Amino acid sequence: MSNIYIQEPPTNGKVVLKTTIGDIEIELWSKEAPKACRNFIQLCMEGYYDKTIFHRVVKDFIAQGGDPTGTGQGGDSIYGEPFKDEIHSRLRFNRRGLVAMANSQKNDNGSQFFFTLGPCYELQGKHTIFGKIGGQTIYNMIKLNELECVDERPIRPEKIISTKVIFNPFDDIIPRNRFAEPVRVVEEKSVKKGVKNFGLLSFGEEAEEEEEQLENVTKDLKVKKSAHDIGDPLLVSKKGSPIS
Repeated sequence: MSNIYIQEPPTNGKVVLKTTIGDIEIELWSKEAPKACRNFIQLCMEGYYDKTIFHRVVKDFIAQGGDPTGTGQGGDSIYGEPFKDEIHSRLRFNRRGLVAMANSQKNDNGSQFFFTLGPCYELQGKHTIFGKIGGQTIYNMIKLNELECVDERPIRPEKIISTKVIFNPFDDIIPRNRFAEPVRVVEEKSVKKGVKNFGLLSFGEEAEEEEEQLENVTKDLKVKKSAHDIGDPLLVSKKGSPIS
């Protein structure tokens, strides 16, 4: 086994998956598989994998995840289209604890990936190996091998809770704000015309004082107008934090 590790090139990049079976550290071969690693890191930064399940487990072979639909049929790359395989001669399917891209055919990589639960020699040259499980967290990963499955589908699938990029070798990655538009829509629908819901918007005492001032103004003018009608800036939709 020691000879296997010696043959592998050094890693350059690290991500931690927070999962329902414990943390899983993934060390990345970003020089050997730059497209796959860039894709994986950016999707992690964007929260793409949060709350996704490990939807397929083949005992002593592979555990697969990375599909936001949970069906094994979904998932997109950051490039807007499938990207090409990256096969490297020093990265081989000869042990458990490797991380590789799942695909349905040549050069058809999206977001799905898998862990090896043992040697998978038949996959050599067909799938991009881009990382390995680091340290003692491999013992968390291999718990996936114990899941009860029906037709390779876990009855009670484990899931990724969140992801954290520990070391990013690509300093030019700019995550897409996948949640900006839904946040704006939710906030706009949460505010009814002419009514301020302080419990929902949480503007505090300052907003309450302004509301009282506004009521006094409208009484003096003897005009029934809503807060929206006079352009109350506190009711303008604000960008919230991304919802994961």
